[in-house]
Amino acid sequence: QVQLVESGGGTVQAGASLKLSCAASGLSFSSYRMAWFRQAPGKEREFVSAITRSGGSTYYADSVKGRFTISRDNTKNTLYLQMNSLKPEDTAVYYCAADFYGSSWPPNRYDDWGQGTQVTVSS
Repeated sequence: QVQLVESGGGTVQAGASLKLSCAASGLSFSSYRMAWFRQAPGKEREFVSAITRSGGSTYYADSVKGRFTISRDNTKNTLYLQMNSLKPEDTAVYYCAADFYGSSWPPNRYDDWGQGTQVTVSS
């Protein structure tokens, strides 16, 4: 059974940094392309960033480009999202997602999702 467990969320002031982690189990982690999404209150879930199986290529939403960095450690079955220069509009629940079968880039479908971790940025 695939499990994705996010951690590292919290409440910070604007301009601060946070690093999210997503621990994966029950899957061959290095075989999955991974991504981060977020959902703010009253809004639809939106794509944040994706990374290829090896970590060699990444993709970012324009809203986070230059501030967020996605990475992975396949030896630890863990996905990361380093978030710098946080803004109040980054406030959301952040989810990690795994794609095994897809071929498009960035992925447009995901097989498994985590439960999310709350990030709150105060002004």
